[in-house]
Amino acid sequence: MQDAERKLLTLLMPEGLLEYSDIMDVVSKDNELHIYLDEKNIAPSGYENAKLESKGFMPSAEIKDFPVRNQKITLHIKRPR
Repeated sequence: MQDAERKLLTLLMPEGLLEYSDIMDVVSKDNELHIYLDEKNIAPSGYENAKLESKGFMPSAEIKDFPVRNQKITLHIKRPR
């Protein structure tokens, strides 16, 4: 992602969200903006050196957010298992 795009999204998204998530897709349909995010697979503190195995992602959670330029925003966030 280009630096200018990332700065713009940082201003629009809830604080700290892009530090822990990757934007996978952005879809605009029916006057709504859908932003798909995958949470980064970051080991909890104290487990950085442990061998951890990824088990995939949980079903995505939908968060309805404030409108931007008369478009409702829905965040679709997938968290690792």
